[in-house]
Amino acid sequence: MSKVWFITGCSTGFGRSLAQEVLQNGERVAVTARNTDDIQELVNQFPETAFAIQLDVTNPEQVKNAVQQALDKFGRINVLVNNAGIGYFGALEESEEAEVRRMFEINFFGLAAVTNAVLPSMRAQRSGHIINISSVGGMVAFPGIGFYNASKFAVTGYSEALAKEVGALGIKVTVIAPSGFRTDWAGRSANDTKVVIADYEATAHANLNTIRKASGNQPGDPVRAAQAIIKVVESATPPLRLMLGVGALKGIRNKIAELQNDIDTWEETTVWADNPKA
Repeated sequence: MSKVWFITGCSTGFGRSLAQEVLQNGERVAVTARNTDDIQELVNQFPETAFAIQLDVTNPEQVKNAVQQALDKFGRINVLVNNAGIGYFGALEESEEAEVRRMFEINFFGLAAVTNAVLPSMRAQRSGHIINISSVGGMVAFPGIGFYNASKFAVTGYSEALAKEVGALGIKVTVIAPSGFRTDWAGRSANDTKVVIADYEATAHANLNTIRKASGNQPGDPVRAAQAIIKVVESATPPLRLMLGVGALKGIRNKIAELQNDIDTWEETTVWADNPKA
């Protein structure tokens, strides 16, 4: 039986590539975007299997209505892909609170809201797969994108807890951690802080310059990323975490080595902190 997918943020990037690949495979997709004009081409290309739905993940009523529209249209949702997200660039001290809160509303709270709206139907059918798009930056922190890191670390932690809560109900969870891919993330999907503090020139600013210059030329192929996600969904034993891209692999391995060093170096203090009763 073919699957029904519900994908957020399909106007560009991973969401667009994934929707295209899934539809080409003959499966049905609730294709969502804040502006349905941006996804009309997909619907025109696949009129029998693509269904366009307007969705701003920060709008609670739109979230509920979008999920219900998909259920009314297709009868079920087998795969939820929480892809909608934005970036925000600036050192932590430079970052503007309103922009940071907006990013969290999209990257984390919107993701959680969509998941909560889909979960009742997945629980009822005792099956489903939730794919949450995080980032290597949701496992490894980098200068200049600290609050983006925080929002994606939240997605990773949420996904790990969710997997432990719904696994017994037949629902699978996978959190995806990509590195640099040729999407709009480092282009129009990320705003810069208007505050500039010269002391961060060698750290946050230097890293941000590297990120901006690489935009559009990153090694990661969004089509291959989409195919990798489909492979995960088709697997009988999907991973809880999937790194995508050489940069993600290197970043995670470095993080593991650093963590292991801290654990080993400070093991005595760690154990000493307990005060077991005699």
